[in-house]
Amino acid sequence: MRFSIVPNQVARQPWRVIVPLTALVVFGSTVLYSAAGGHIQPWAVTHVLRFCVFLVMALVISRIPRELFKLAAYPIYVTVLVLLIVVELVGAVGGGSQRWLNLGFMTLQPSELMKPAIVLVLARFYESLPAAETASWRGLVPAAGLIGMPALLVMLQPDLGTALAICFGGFTLMFLAGLPLRWFVGGGLAAAVIAPIAFFTLLHDYQRKRVTTFLDPENDPLGSGYHITQSKIAIGSGGIFGKGFGHGSQSHLEYLPEAHTDFVFATMAEEWGLLGGLFVLGVFALILRWGLNVARRSPDRFGHLMAAGMTVTVFFYVAINLLMVMGLAPVVGIPLPFMSHGGSSMMTNMICIGAILAVRQWQLRR
Repeated sequence: MRFSIVPNQVARQPWRVIVPLTALVVFGSTVLYSAAGGHIQPWAVTHVLRFCVFLVMALVISRIPRELFKLAAYPIYVTVLVLLIVVELVGAVGGGSQRWLNLGFMTLQPSELMKPAIVLVLARFYESLPAAETASWRGLVPAAGLIGMPALLVMLQPDLGTALAICFGGFTLMFLAGLPLRWFVGGGLAAAVIAPIAFFTLLHDYQRKRVTTFLDPENDPLGSGYHITQSKIAIGSGGIFGKGFGHGSQSHLEYLPEAHTDFVFATMAEEWGLLGGLFVLGVFALILRWGLNVARRSPDRFGHLMAAGMTVTVFFYVAINLLMVMGLAPVVGIPLPFMSHGGSSMMTNMICIGAILAVRQWQLRR
């Protein structure tokens, strides 16, 4: 019998993901502390407390058995879909968008919950669909409907970034499920034809301006291009080693908008430089690699699709935010996971982590 000073219950915890997540959150809290002018309020301490609460939530999710996940997939999807409809009827308006439900004790953004919900319901759908029918219309039309309904409701809020995240997670599940590649190529060509029409007919004025600003931010540096211009200045001025903790002029002098949410990476890069950026990218790489490994080792189709889809959802957050703050994608209001201040984003990403942990637990119980 081997003796260990570490209790077995502690040793069995998923430290391979808990440690990187904690490192990101702690680093993020230091950036938020600096962005607040050297104060733990209102962002840094709340950021850490939320992580602790949602980490417990993720560990609870990880104990849910496979059959309960399958049983709850469609009810969860329908519940979130109903909440999106309620948002359209009585949702709170903020910043020109109608995205939230005021529950009294908290403000809920149901569109965030749809990101993991769409992965869960599609994993359940394709797990129950006979493999021979995956490449037929039975594998395409119902799945497209499951994706299209919430995406349309979110677009009406309007929230283009979240709608794209829902579609990205859903289409990734369809690809991983084994739908023919020619369907995706055809869909891409159709999207290329429809995109110019949608740009002029479906997008709101501010959404069109985001696209034109992305293409030429210097055309209006003090207006619509201000966010991207200031973000690139902050990142570039940090150099290799940064200006030093607490010495970020762009954020402290309030040149950089949303320094604690959407543009937290720019706030960090100004003070911590390229080395800080590489640290953040390296930690995210560890988390995403862990998620993909869990998906790859899953013995069943449901676990494989769910773990891969949840990992891709986190990846979408990271990729779009980093591209956005560097001026490589339009500004769509997607925060950086585990570093940006925001309860809805933290909750969504920790639900994804909890679902991946659940698949890992199923593997350990084999």
